[in-house]
Amino acid sequence: MIVLIDNGHGYNTAGKCSPDGAHREYLWARQFAQRLETALRARGFNAQRIVTESYDVSIRERCKRVNTVCREFGSKTCILLSIHNNAAGADGKWHTARGYSSHVSLNASANSKKLATLLAESVEAQGIVIRKPLPTQLYWPQNLGICRDTNCPAVLTENLFQDNREDVALLADEAFLKKLETAYVNAITKYSNTL
Repeated sequence: MIVLIDNGHGYNTAGKCSPDGAHREYLWARQFAQRLETALRARGFNAQRIVTESYDVSIRERCKRVNTVCREFGSKTCILLSIHNNAAGADGKWHTARGYSSHVSLNASANSKKLATLLAESVEAQGIVIRKPLPTQLYWPQNLGICRDTNCPAVLTENLFQDNREDVALLADEAFLKKLETAYVNAITKYSNTL
C-alpha cells in the first residue's frame, strides 16, 4: 500500500499560526509529515510526501500529484493523509476549542470513512482528545478539495488547535508527538490489514 502524505499550506500562507506567532502550521505539518513518512517506511509501507516545497502548493497541484501516483499504481493501492492544525478563529486571539479531528469529503468512499474512523479511534486510544460531530460518528464530512478531487481514499486530519495554548504546548512536546505518530501508524496498519 502507498501512503501519500500531504502537508498543506506553506510559509507564505496568510495566518495559519498561533496568536503569538511561535507555532507555524506549515512548519509543524512538514515536520510531522516527514516523521510519519519515516515511521511508516520503518514498518514496511511505501510512504511518500507529495509536497516537499516550503511554499504553498495549490490544492489543484497537490490533487494532480496524488492522482498521478494513483494512475501509476492503482487507486485501490493508495491512500492520502492531509496533515493540518485546526483554528477556532481567525482573529489572532487564543480560544478554548481543543483536540484532534478526522475529515472526509462529502463524496467520500466507504474506505475514506473507514480510514477516518480508524485514525480517530487510534488517536483516542493514545489518550488524545478527539472531536466528533455525533457521538457515534468519528469523522466530519466537508467539501474539501484535497479529499474530493483525489482518486483514492483520503482523509484530512486536524491535529489540535493552533489557537489554544494547551494544544500548542502539546504540539511542541516530544512525548505527545510520539503518541500521535503511534496512533497514525497503528491506524494505517489496521486499515491495510482490512484490504
